Amino acid sequence: MSEPTPLQTLFDTLPQSGSVEWIGIRPARGEAMKALNNVMISRGTGLEGDRFKGRETSKRQVTLIQKEHLYVIAACLHREAISPDVFRRNIVVSGLNLLALKGKTFRIGGVVLEYTGLCHPCSKMETTLGPGGYNATRGHGGITARVVEGGELALGDNVQACS
Repeated sequence: MSEPTPLQTLFDTLPQSGSVEWIGIRPARGEAMKALNNVMISRGTGLEGDRFKGRETSKRQVTLIQKEHLYVIAACLHREAISPDVFRRNIVVSGLNLLALKGKTFRIGGVVLEYTGLCHPCSKMETTLGPGGYNATRGHGGITARVVEGGELALGDNVQACS
């Protein structure tokens, strides 16, 4: 095996950890998000009670967004704050750059997830947030993940890349 490049070494160095700030499920299409203190997450089906009913190979079993990006989006729209349920992501985390998890598995509480891609905003952001909502969210929509190991996740749980 060859030596990692300096850039790869930078990508692989992620000593920071984050924490779960908010958990939400979408009970059904078009329904309001339901905020939770804890939730069970299973392989193939994602969060218990969420409308997602995918397959074990689905790349979008769980969606995450950074709390810090909620402030950025609000600032772009000249607002003080925006509630996390507006974005319809399952988990809000703080203190960890979610993009640094690209190509990695990561642990949140008793759950292991695998980064599968970016969670781009949809056109509903324009309706929900008003004119410019879609563009304010671009680049800040979070990530998607696949469940590697199911378990329980709770508010305050640590978020950390697996070694």
